[in-house]
Amino acid sequence: MPYPEIMISGMRQELVQLGIEETKTTDEVKQAIENTEGTLMVVVNSVCGCAAGGVRPGIAMALENSEAKPDRSITVFAGADIDATDTAREHFAPYQPSSPSIGFLKNGELVKMYERKDLEGRPPQLIAQELINTFDEVCSKTEAANN
Repeated sequence: MPYPEIMISGMRQELVQLGIEETKTTDEVKQAIENTEGTLMVVVNSVCGCAAGGVRPGIAMALENSEAKPDRSITVFAGADIDATDTAREHFAPYQPSSPSIGFLKNGELVKMYERKDLEGRPPQLIAQELINTFDEVCSKTEAANN
């Protein structure tokens, strides 16, 4: 049974306020993956403490402090957007499902993955720096190629 929306709406909004698109259905996730040229960041949001204390604040810091950014960013909520989350995770193979997690796809292919084990227990500053490094590695090449 999915989490009640009243319980998770604030957690959803933390990412939406950063400009990350909320995708609640399989079709929305597929559309984003199939129709995004360049880099797509897919955030699997969660109710856990590591999402609240590290991941969401780390994403905010990274987006605020990096010149290179994904061409598009979407989020699904584990335990609420069940089908959408499953669809996103299909593109994270060979990684096992975990939440929170962050996958980077370039033209539909997974190029970088942060599993829960990579995020849990880490302060937001460290997560932000890892994401900034990833933005520089996988996102800036799209911009450089266009210039």
